Amino acid sequence: MTEYFIAIGAGLISFLSPCVLPLIPGYISFVSGQSLQEIINQKKNNITPLVLFCLGFSSVFIILGATASVIGQIFLQNSDVLRIIAGFVIIIFSLQLIGILNLNFLNFEKRFEAKKTNNIFFPYIIGLAFGFGWTPCIGPILGSILTLAAIEETLSKAVILLSLYSLGLAIPFILSGALIQKFLIFSKNFKKNINLISKIGGIILLITGVLILTNQLQTLGFYLLNIFPFLQNIG
Repeated sequence: MTEYFIAIGAGLISFLSPCVLPLIPGYISFVSGQSLQEIINQKKNNITPLVLFCLGFSSVFIILGATASVIGQIFLQNSDVLRIIAGFVIIIFSLQLIGILNLNFLNFEKRFEAKKTNNIFFPYIIGLAFGFGWTPCIGPILGSILTLAAIEETLSKAVILLSLYSLGLAIPFILSGALIQKFLIFSKNFKKNINLISKIGGIILLITGVLILTNQLQTLGFYLLNIFPFLQNIG
């Protein structure tokens, strides 16, 4: 239960990261096949291309999560060892996000070049490209969620985990396209706090890694259920 909240929060933090948020207007323009000014001048924006784009990167993330879970099941007989390794991996990712570490292999970025087309599948394909070529800022966050997926008990839970992560990233993206003028104002005002959000996200992941390492993540989940009993009806 706790990891579900972490997953959707991680998706939102990914959206607010320094190398995603500033690029959102460009992605919206590119995926929609219109200039940013044309989109701003419209009374009602077509969000269908944005939804398809989000479905594209969500497909990649969910497949990666399912793969991580299958691999994790292979090592289920050594679950304690896998849990400890997962805790250490998430801690490393969190320290990278906070800025304490600067490991080059975590800064790998793959870019895909594509030309605009009126093909209805174009936004979905671009979404797939985005999913496979995530930027350095989203890498440590997504890597942490994939690590959580690897230690899930079932494949379905891993899929839910990555679906919620994708949802946390997709919802603000679609809202940004639908409310582009308000988003541009928000983005301009938010830029001064963008690094702070990344550090906060890193601290949350650091706490998560420590809880997994010490086998206390479920204890936190039980604590949340005691405070918010209605949560036991979710998932």
